[in-house]
Amino acid sequence: MGKIKIGIIGGTGLDEPNILKNPVAKEVHTRYGAPSDRLIAGQIHGVDVVLLARHGRNHTIHPSQVNYRANLWALKEEGCTHVVVTNAVGSLQEHIAPGDIVIMDQFVDRTTKREQTFYDGTVKSPPGICHIPMAYPFDQETRQILIGVADELKVKYHPTGTITVIEGPRYSTKAESLLFRSWNCDIIGMTSVPEVVLANELGLAYAAIGLVTDTDCWKDGEHVTADLVVQRFKEFATLVVEILSRSIEKMKDYDWGPMIARREKMLVDAIMVPKERTHSAAAAADSNPKGGSGDSARTVSPTGAPAQLVERDLP
Repeated sequence: MGKIKIGIIGGTGLDEPNILKNPVAKEVHTRYGAPSDRLIAGQIHGVDVVLLARHGRNHTIHPSQVNYRANLWALKEEGCTHVVVTNAVGSLQEHIAPGDIVIMDQFVDRTTKREQTFYDGTVKSPPGICHIPMAYPFDQETRQILIGVADELKVKYHPTGTITVIEGPRYSTKAESLLFRSWNCDIIGMTSVPEVVLANELGLAYAAIGLVTDTDCWKDGEHVTADLVVQRFKEFATLVVEILSRSIEKMKDYDWGPMIARREKMLVDAIMVPKERTHSAAAAADSNPKGGSGDSARTVSPTGAPAQLVERDLP
């Protein structure tokens, strides 16, 4: 069936070890630096889980400063196959109210300062360039499980939703908010990108629960403030833990083997390695037939699978 391990990235209520059985805190460092906080590993319903506070335990890291690459790389190195996250979001549409949840399925990226790939050509980078498909950024199978649980709990939820991701840390102007509404975006937030993009580059099945805390500023009346978001996000804590607990219990019995294999193939097909890199990797493999550590013996994707050693010119 394919053994799974689930990374959970979130905030209030989700970085507390008491939601896990046998919790163990672990400080890690990756080739991209330190993640936002320590990792907390344990089990929920017998499934291995790793918790990570996106903004740090004390919410000291603003959205543009989150080390998204280190966060996702750390979860991948811990053996995660899935990442399920929570995001505080604002509503951009009348039919989505504060207190609702949204199971996201699309995004519009309005960020400007963030590293969106592991393949940046630096020494720490994996070899090549990764043109990862992004037509369906959020994992459909994981989404369906979250939707089923939300339905069982009879909470007000929306089974689809397009999020506009802004750079932050400021909130939108009214003109911007009205513009995003005119694009038929449903919700607005600051952290889904590049998180979902990087998860896909690592072959991780990524799903997101949007917790609607406000109506941004397009609507007359109550406008978003930091205090309002924090207050309402805390009100979601018990519900979110219940949704995640039930979802993980269902995920345990699902056959993830085909999905994992499909994502592995998608990633390998997306990596384009320059001819000189493929030749040097092949030569290294020939000179070291028993293999070796690191990328010196073979060209690998971040998932550990061999990248395609085909002679393709980069565009």
